[in-house]
Amino acid sequence: MESALLLSPRCMISSSHREVKGFARKSKKSFYDATCYCKGFMGKGSFCGRGSYAAFASVLGRRTRKRETVIPDPDYRIPVVLLGLAGGFAYTDNLLLSAPCGLLGLLLLFQTTRVRFVFDDEALEVKVGDQLEESGENVFVGGKNRWKYSTFINWELWWPNFPILVYFKEAQTKPEGQVHFFPVIFNGKQLYDVMVERAGPSKTSGPKED
Repeated sequence: MESALLLSPRCMISSSHREVKGFARKSKKSFYDATCYCKGFMGKGSFCGRGSYAAFASVLGRRTRKRETVIPDPDYRIPVVLLGLAGGFAYTDNLLLSAPCGLLGLLLLFQTTRVRFVFDDEALEVKVGDQLEESGENVFVGGKNRWKYSTFINWELWWPNFPILVYFKEAQTKPEGQVHFFPVIFNGKQLYDVMVERAGPSKTSGPKED
């Protein structure tokens, strides 16, 4: 009853111990069966009971509920493939291809151990290290490496069965849209699922499960 009274201070309770104007005397009821005639919060002539309060509290709870933070697992397949190609090219004395493949493979291997995509309730943010430290400003376009889902214009994942690149375009950095490309050094299935959930569907299909 205290909860009901918090909703409207003008509620009038009927029981065997009190008379309320406009209501007939009723027999004593339990605490939860008490009737209150609410004015103000629910509007004149509205009936306010446990069901109404519970429904209101439920709606309020849904509005304040936050989505959990998702961090896709690291995936070492791309750097391993590049290092393997570099070794193959070196074996055939093709140093012109071996050197760039090897360097890129080592760079991505290092980045896979430290870079994380963090999907919180309202935005995607790039962080580094096990302690999820700030990654600083974007070296290419400036600004913080954090973009709200509401500003996403489009995104794609290439190629779903063996994802290589993730692309997205957002209007937070600049109104006409800013494009970003990242190598998929994370679990492609987890990445696709959370992007669909937080940023809406992509034009591409998701990674197919075996």
